[in-house]
Amino acid sequence: MPDMQHSTPAAPPAHRPIRDLPEELISQIAAGEVVERPASVVRELLDNALDAGATQVTVRLSAGGVRLIAVEDDGSGIAQDELSVALRRHATSKISSLSDLETVATMGFRGEALAAIASVSELSLLSRPATQASAFVLDARSGELRPAARSTGTTVEVKELFFSTPARRKFLKADATELAHCIESVRRHALARPDVGFAVWHDGKLVEQWRASFVPGQGDARDALARRMSDVLGADFVAQSVALQHRGGPVTVTGHAGLPDAARARADHQYCYVNGRFVRDKVISHAARSAYEDVLHGHKQPVYVLYLEIDPARVDVNVHPTKIELRFRDSREVHQAVRHAVENALATPRAAALAAAEAGAAATAAKQPQAHVWRAQSAIRFEERGHHVADLQALWGPKKDRPPDSGQAHGQTGEPWAGPRLAQRASAPQLSPAGTAARDIGTEARRPTPPPGSQEQGQALPSGREGQEVARPLEQEGQEVAWPLGRAVAQIHGVYILAENAQGMVIVDMHAAHERIVYERLKAQLDSGARMASQPLLIPSTFAATAEEVATAEESAEVLATLGLEVIPFSPKTLAVRAVPAVLAQGDAVELARSVLAELAAHDISTVVQRARNELLGTMACHGAVRANRHLTIDEMNALLRQMEATERSDQCNHGRPTWRQLSMKELDALFLRGR
Repeated sequence: MPDMQHSTPAAPPAHRPIRDLPEELISQIAAGEVVERPASVVRELLDNALDAGATQVTVRLSAGGVRLIAVEDDGSGIAQDELSVALRRHATSKISSLSDLETVATMGFRGEALAAIASVSELSLLSRPATQASAFVLDARSGELRPAARSTGTTVEVKELFFSTPARRKFLKADATELAHCIESVRRHALARPDVGFAVWHDGKLVEQWRASFVPGQGDARDALARRMSDVLGADFVAQSVALQHRGGPVTVTGHAGLPDAARARADHQYCYVNGRFVRDKVISHAARSAYEDVLHGHKQPVYVLYLEIDPARVDVNVHPTKIELRFRDSREVHQAVRHAVENALATPRAAALAAAEAGAAATAAKQPQAHVWRAQSAIRFEERGHHVADLQALWGPKKDRPPDSGQAHGQTGEPWAGPRLAQRASAPQLSPAGTAARDIGTEARRPTPPPGSQEQGQALPSGREGQEVARPLEQEGQEVAWPLGRAVAQIHGVYILAENAQGMVIVDMHAAHERIVYERLKAQLDSGARMASQPLLIPSTFAATAEEVATAEESAEVLATLGLEVIPFSPKTLAVRAVPAVLAQGDAVELARSVLAELAAHDISTVVQRARNELLGTMACHGAVRANRHLTIDEMNALLRQMEATERSDQCNHGRPTWRQLSMKELDALFLRGR
């Protein structure tokens, strides 16, 4: 150990006078907030290009944007005498007063981006407005202004980023990583502006290009946005998402919400725009996540592209130097609008969309000439004809007419086997006008199940004219009643239901499907005004509580009662749980009370109530749904399918697991290598 007696006390720091910082150092400090990496430069320059009214923007990069970033646009351009002003700190044409700042509608407005970028790089500014005879280029380092050749528009060239601050350059990643961030920055702008074309070049090679597909005032802007989403995020995103449009008060929400099946492990496909500006906002992301709560499995992240339109006076974008964060005047109205928009879009079962696609395909197929359908001949009765197995010519010989009572086995008619179809037609439940099954899944069929092999049960062996009528193609049967999930055929191991529809085969997890149906019914009943059943505790459970928990319990007593909870102050620092929801009577009362109080303190009361209510109802639905290994009749299976078609969010159970899957004929043929 060092000798403490001989240690020298630290000298007091030398006094430094307070003085103004040099302009260059001020700009470099500002650059630390605005310019984090090459992608930050790309974002700021794209903002300026779009504010200038550009219809085509080209980004050229070298070494991931570290060596070179050049952004070219065909916007309005900058006049010769304004080029030097544009490089000054807080110089802008976007705003001129406080009222302009409070209602800003442009992408940029702070007027510090170009100055900050110029302080940490070698920047040159080339521009020409339409009213100017020639272009001029300004070198930010030397201040030299000279004429140049260029069409109307602006080119900003940034070389050797962070050359004057080597420490910042050491924090940059590999060129490929920085390039990916630059492309992502362009992608975010491209998703919001289908009227602008974007191209990204790297080291002389074109890596991304999205052409303009919309002219303002011509065509539908929503269709243009959908096409741009398909170009930028891929056709699979649009195919596995649903369009949404909702207006809640002063907030209008449009865009696409991905289906639960399209959820990802990372939140890298979540794009939110407020008045055309890409933002990361906790209110919006929490609202979107809340809408997916009971349809996502595990910790998967939903995918979506949301566009919010709101009065600029109701949102403050001057919160962060990068303008990627903002603050709403009334965050509750924004939260409700986003949540309702996504919930309503996801509520419609996919079976309805499947039916619409089926109808469109049927209409198209009706206009096409029908190809000849080859049918297999009946099995040959060798004992009747006296042929040997080696006599292959007999396989194509003429078919003898047999009497109806010849007792042919399955596969011995000239028509395809269609036994299940007849059983389905005879036993399928009728739909009520509201679209729900007339007979509930939990009830047994009124008539007894016919014995195996009887004419009533299967009709698996049709013959003669009756068999021909039964064996009509499913497309023709669908003209009578269009059932998207088809007709039940069989049950597998008491767990899955097999159904046949016009597209192929449907496999249904009967427990998951019925669980969602019961869950939605319970929610509807509770929405009518009923309260959750409460179970008083014989001995109240007490626990030490913080002052915030005690205050929340006193203020939210009515809300807790709605959830079936009774939590009262036992002492200034103790709470007592006297009643819990009946369905959770065997659980930990103290842990339940703590979690609910924490939610009430952190979030909006209505959101907490709905979330807690849904969790309790989900537990009830899981216990009340039909269990595995229970035999269902054809009537019950068809009733379950009809209820699924009429129930919101029936594509997933309330735990987020899928309830059904479709196997098309093409996929079935591929399994057996048909057509190869």
